[in-house]
Amino acid sequence: MEFAAAESGPVPAAGRPLEGVRVLAIEQMQALPYATQLLARLGADVVKIEPLTGELGRASLPAMSDPEGRAVGATFLRNNLNKRSMCVDLKQPDGRQLVLDLAPRFDIFAENFKAGAMDRMGLGYDDIVAVHPQVIYASVSGFGNSVPSPYRDRPAFAPIVEAMSGVYEMKRMGDLPPIVSPVGALGDIGAALYTSIGILAALRDRDRTGRPGYVDVAMLDAVMAMTDIVTNYWSMGVDGGDSGSVINDGFRAADGWFVMQVARVHVFERLAHLIGHPEWITEERFATPYGWVEHLEDVIRPAIEKWAAGRSRREVCEALSEAGIAAGPCAKPEELVSDAHVTARHMLVGIKRTDGVDQPVLVPGNPAVIVDRGDGRDRRIPWLGEHTDEVLRDELGLTDAAIKSLRASSVVG
Repeated sequence: MEFAAAESGPVPAAGRPLEGVRVLAIEQMQALPYATQLLARLGADVVKIEPLTGELGRASLPAMSDPEGRAVGATFLRNNLNKRSMCVDLKQPDGRQLVLDLAPRFDIFAENFKAGAMDRMGLGYDDIVAVHPQVIYASVSGFGNSVPSPYRDRPAFAPIVEAMSGVYEMKRMGDLPPIVSPVGALGDIGAALYTSIGILAALRDRDRTGRPGYVDVAMLDAVMAMTDIVTNYWSMGVDGGDSGSVINDGFRAADGWFVMQVARVHVFERLAHLIGHPEWITEERFATPYGWVEHLEDVIRPAIEKWAAGRSRREVCEALSEAGIAAGPCAKPEELVSDAHVTARHMLVGIKRTDGVDQPVLVPGNPAVIVDRGDGRDRRIPWLGEHTDEVLRDELGLTDAAIKSLRASSVVG
């Protein structure tokens, strides 16, 4: 199996749409780092500020070891390609001053700490605008900064806001507990995507008007936008979020499960012909989509699974697709890594391990393909503080002696 490799050298940025855009990010975990990684993949220069011990994502599990033997966690590996890392102690006044000195050199200042944390450190929106009147300030938190919320001071991670969006309860079965994090960090990725959109819109407005911009994204808001059916269906009188008019379910094949959706009468007719039950087309009980769902378990599922029993998931989905019926197999990890579509579109990037393990760490590629803009290569994740001296020297003109003094007092690392 071959994967697009994360390179160790600089990535050619010529031609990428965000070439020349610069981002200074005080970030951790995933809700903001995924957004800044997307911007970096589109050509932006992203400098990541971390504590001297590294941001929280480096301590996540599972992990690999970096060349110094320090752990680098899976969360960090997934979200920090193409960035530079510098270590600054923001608890020290000199550390905060370094950030204020750096901010005017960047188009975007971004952070994803608990609401109010940046204000308390003197690095909030007003503080950064004071030194950089045209800055785009992006903030990601559980419940937002700019509008009062009763939850503002609560800590939040992706599954917390996912639960609060209502989607867990909508999908919960009987008296069973909710399935937590059913699709990974939806709350993080959703917030990151809306943050990216907000940043790009604010940049466009700044370039047009010269005004600064404040992009304030609440993770709960982002998840509510992505789980829109919860309240939309409720407002239209549908209980439990199920419209009762669509076959949208998983079915068993010889080697596992596949998912199929049938929502239109002509598609149901195709399904009936394909699995050998053309008589369904004229039966009164199947005259409307509500009848399909009513008889899914006692008639339709047994017929579909009997037809699929002698076929693999791949064979089933090929036959359904050829008949114009949308279907896809429930893929296993080992199948994804060799999938022809995934390979063709470079949707898995291999990070070469530095701790003696041959298997590269696989992370998602960039789904935002802009044709003929960039070559798609990624630069590997930065080691902790790898670019501290480089940034201080190139951006602030500090001498080696000055940097050595800052390091001696543990302001930087």
